[in-house]
Amino acid sequence: MSPPNSAPSSASASSSQPHVRVISTGGTIASTGDDDDTSGKTPSVSGEDLVNAVPELTEYASLDVDTVCQRSGFQMTVENATDIVDAAERAADEGVAGVVVTHGTDTMAESAYYLDLVTTADVPVVFTGAQRPFDQEGTDGPANLLTAVRAAVDDRFQTGSYLAFNDTVHAARWVVKSHTSKLETFASPGAGPVAELTPNGLRTFREPRSYSDTSAIPDAGARIDPDIRVDIVTNAMGADGRQLAQALESTAAPDAIVLAGTGLGNATGELGSVLESAIDDGLPVVLTSRCYAGATAGLYGGPGGGQTLREAGAISGGDLPAWKARLKVALVLSVGGDGAEDEDGDRTHIQDRIAAAFEGVESVV
Repeated sequence: MSPPNSAPSSASASSSQPHVRVISTGGTIASTGDDDDTSGKTPSVSGEDLVNAVPELTEYASLDVDTVCQRSGFQMTVENATDIVDAAERAADEGVAGVVVTHGTDTMAESAYYLDLVTTADVPVVFTGAQRPFDQEGTDGPANLLTAVRAAVDDRFQTGSYLAFNDTVHAARWVVKSHTSKLETFASPGAGPVAELTPNGLRTFREPRSYSDTSAIPDAGARIDPDIRVDIVTNAMGADGRQLAQALESTAAPDAIVLAGTGLGNATGELGSVLESAIDDGLPVVLTSRCYAGATAGLYGGPGGGQTLREAGAISGGDLPAWKARLKVALVLSVGGDGAEDEDGDRTHIQDRIAAAFEGVESVV
């Protein structure tokens, strides 16, 4: 990848100020439409132009820009997210005080969590974006970018991955997108934000740091292998499990499954039966809930009940959303190999490693 592009002179500031690198990836914050807005919004604004559109940034930091990609949030891949991690670590190695990542909101929480799990950067990395496109009147992008830069240079933010949006700063471990279009879309169910922006500056509610448990991921600087396949299966009224059964028999069978269960992490009897068969075959299954807030629990027995699935060997995902649990499972499989069987056909070690990665995940630190 080419070296970071320096932002134009209007984004420069005194050399005595902390330096921030802005990693630009596209998203709504950089999106515009054609003159009649008939073809939809797409990322078209450069990271330099995003920075120059907010002259107030230079009151807090000097900045340069590294463009990683130019994609909508819903188009981001694991490879794109890995490029973000690499760019953030490169920036830290070059001595910046903090990193800000402009990103599409659809998958921003996933990229922030992935970075939080694997980064060796010893500076804060703050993700931000917008709900309203760059060319829409009242766009929220400039205010969000300013909040992100202010967090990135705040002395209380030393390390960790965060998401700054609508005058709040969230830890990557808990943050989720909660509304399709409202400006206050990001929230941290059960935990709340780490900080909020007030007229007097940033007010913190807890220590700004990483709250993601990486104890079961011993390799510093690990990355997700894009060839690892972890499928999310969603329970719903009458879900029969046929699609999952067909996937398990296909040549593109998953290496692990995350259930986005109803309620406390439950499945229908039919889907539960397929999940139990997968567990018997040595496939890791992690239980999460499709609910907005709360943790899974083994309360219900009977076919497909959370307790039944746990007794069969399913692993609790606690309060991690399914999409974050998927990233954690993929990372554990990437660190420990490709999820294949041992030479003697034993897959128990895979189950054990994933179970260890989710120990204590039901507790809010």
